[in-house]
Amino acid sequence: MFRFAASEMLSALGLVPMMVLVLWWARVRTRRDLSRFGDRRLLARLTASVSPRGRAAKAVLLVVTVTLTVTALARPQFGSRVETVRREGQDIIVALDLSASMAAEDIAPNRLDRAKFAIADLIARLEGDRVGLVAFAGEAFVQSPLTLDYGAATLFLNAMDTGMISVQGTNLGQAIDVALDAFAETDRRHRVLVIITDGEDHEGEVEAALDRAIEEEVRIYAVGIGSTEGVPIPDVDADGQTQGFKRDADGRVVTTRLDEATLQRLASRTDGAYYHASPGGTELAVLAEELSAADGQQFDVEQVTIFDEQYQLFLGLALLLLVVEALVPERRRVDVAWAGRFK
Repeated sequence: MFRFAASEMLSALGLVPMMVLVLWWARVRTRRDLSRFGDRRLLARLTASVSPRGRAAKAVLLVVTVTLTVTALARPQFGSRVETVRREGQDIIVALDLSASMAAEDIAPNRLDRAKFAIADLIARLEGDRVGLVAFAGEAFVQSPLTLDYGAATLFLNAMDTGMISVQGTNLGQAIDVALDAFAETDRRHRVLVIITDGEDHEGEVEAALDRAIEEEVRIYAVGIGSTEGVPIPDVDADGQTQGFKRDADGRVVTTRLDEATLQRLASRTDGAYYHASPGGTELAVLAEELSAADGQQFDVEQVTIFDEQYQLFLGLALLLLVVEALVPERRRVDVAWAGRFK
């Protein structure tokens, strides 16, 4: 079977007729200008060393070289073989805390943006793994289902913001349940849940969800962002401008504190790992490397026809003709050009 892998490049062959037309026009104009220069017999003697055949041969070689080069750029392929392609990878769901406290700036530029940078880095490292996103605060929902379309997942990630969920708080139990529901029926050894949060669980549902995760053999990697001592929560208006800090009914500044004990328990009981994200963010990079390097399951097997690239033949011939074109003389041998002039 013969085909062009980049057939759109063949449109450049339209330049070849234009090139032929330009060369023909240049030759006609040269003859016309010379005919105006002086006596025709004198011009014939002065230009006797010029080889019309040589010039014609160089023009033909140049046109053929351009044609072969364009053909090579179109990547001609003929000859094929059938290969079995096995797609392997993990199912990875990232649950991202979108509570208002994620706007805190104790980690630059702020907690949420730093977490989104880390998730984008993880997605960029994946090869063959399916990735999904869960957004949670006081409630949780699937932001992006499991997919191999990393571009689409990144678009959904960029759209995640603290204003997406009206119910505030940190419901880790519901986040885990929603993530478990989002997992497809795949090999249980290769299902991973990454939870990124800055607050303690406020709903008390985490133990039941943890038991379910253990039963379904889902590993949990927990990432804690923020201070264990507690920091104030920025009060952000509808335009995204900070208006001081959130206060309670008594006018006291509301603070949020990272509950590392709960996150560590989630990770240890599911054979995962816990990371406390520092301002430098090196822990998140380590997590991304670990997940992207892990072995996965086989998703599917398909037969793929592989075509052999043959552009080298056309490109090699074009280069050879270019060398030949440079070696073709435009002048006759000196003894032929001057023969009979001194009799």
